Amino acid sequence: MLMVEWLLLIFLIVCALSLSIAKNLLNSVIIFVGYSLVMSIMFIMLRSPDLAMTETLLGAGATGVLFFLTLRKIGHIGHEHKSDDSQTSS
Repeated sequence: MLMVEWLLLIFLIVCALSLSIAKNLLNSVIIFVGYSLVMSIMFIMLRSPDLAMTETLLGAGATGVLFFLTLRKIGHIGHEHKSDDSQTSS
């Protein structure tokens, strides 16, 4: 069990460092959701199920959905470029 804890801690550090250098907003949101899910696993391992449920529901769930909706609203995801389609059909 100790090895799993260390691997999860290393994963959290890698996520935190990659968030600071990520250039793509979508990748940043995906990394953030992964970080929140691993934090909820860590809370379960620490025998704190109330914090684990809160982190899963709010950290990964609600905040992740709000970030994805914001990215869609500002046009970073979900919009296809018609200029690319017109160039390929010529």
